[in-house]
Amino acid sequence: MNCEIICVGTEILLGDIINTNSQYISKSLSEIGLNLLYHTTTGDNPKRLKAAFEEAYERSDIVIATGGLGPTQDDLTKETAAEVMGLEMEVNEEWMKNLEIIFKDRMTPNNLKQADIPKGAKMLYNQNGTAPGVLIENEEKTKAIILLPGPPREMIPMFDECVMPYLMKKSGKTFYSRYYKITNYGESALEHVLLDLFDKQSNPTIATYAKENGILLRVTANADNKEDADVLLQKYEDIIYQRVGDGIFATEDISLSQVVLNLLEEKGMMLAAAESCTGGNIAAAITELPGSSKVFYGSMVTYSNEAKMKVLGVKKETLDQFGAVSEETAREMVQGLAKLSDADISVAVTGISGPEGGSEKKPVGLCYVAVSYQDKVFCEKVTYPTRRRSHQLRMTGYALNMVRQIILEDDK
Repeated sequence: MNCEIICVGTEILLGDIINTNSQYISKSLSEIGLNLLYHTTTGDNPKRLKAAFEEAYERSDIVIATGGLGPTQDDLTKETAAEVMGLEMEVNEEWMKNLEIIFKDRMTPNNLKQADIPKGAKMLYNQNGTAPGVLIENEEKTKAIILLPGPPREMIPMFDECVMPYLMKKSGKTFYSRYYKITNYGESALEHVLLDLFDKQSNPTIATYAKENGILLRVTANADNKEDADVLLQKYEDIIYQRVGDGIFATEDISLSQVVLNLLEEKGMMLAAAESCTGGNIAAAITELPGSSKVFYGSMVTYSNEAKMKVLGVKKETLDQFGAVSEETAREMVQGLAKLSDADISVAVTGISGPEGGSEKKPVGLCYVAVSYQDKVFCEKVTYPTRRRSHQLRMTGYALNMVRQIILEDDK
């Protein structure tokens, strides 16, 4: 079965955004044995968009398009696909009700456009945005056009949950997958650690997907039944846990902050944070989740030395002798936080996110993470030189994972 991808958006053509959607879909198609013939990128131009759809639909069995499903006048992907398939547009009442819940009294006329889908098409539910996806099949069900939203945070979950199961049936093979969500590794570093598994790439296949909240590792086996697939997958799982076990925080596509929140809730515990280089990102990661008020005391962003001393009680002598980025300071930060908050578990982070401020002894990327738990203080040193924002996010993940591991270690 032959497939091709159309990415819609003038911003992609102009280079304003990087087209990661094609890469993600291409990897996934190859894993399940579907042939990918072409990648096409077109701007928000009705004539060129229609030509792209007509040509793709004529030469391929499955056409997957991303982008152009928004509420504005230049979002024409659904209408163009419907025209190519000879279908009229109609209101999907289920999605209309969903939009009314999302927007309430903020609904504008152009938002209503997102409830329109081609007549007879299947709506693909969007858990992360306001634009539903669409699956349109011809009468013989031998060809299909699949329309997905452009933002990767919306496209990827919809593709994995709605499109992959459909495509797996079309491939004529049976596939079984296991997932591992991993922190403390970049995509290239993880690939290096598991290079021999990537080199084999026969059965099972292995693929990584970089996400804001960690790396998703997917291992997929082609087998006649689940029992045979489990034998193949278990060999890889044993190797993966042996090499990166400490970094694996889930066996599904879930955020690390959600895992930590669930764990704190399960244990009836409260977490407090003191942040320097992470600048409030630990707090942001936890508080974006529903139910966080039950398990999160709060975060003190003690960025300056004065704040570390006045708020957390870090000694001036400690800062003078060892510096703000040191194990000694991190330990005093978390001890002060634990006393101040009376939380069950406390975490403190201090580091150099750059691009300036480093030295030969303390390079950019250096960070100390300290955790106070049950009258014990644990402190770890980590160096991860990268761009400022990436460092902040990586250290946020490192801190949350350290909290997770310490709580779980106590259960053993």
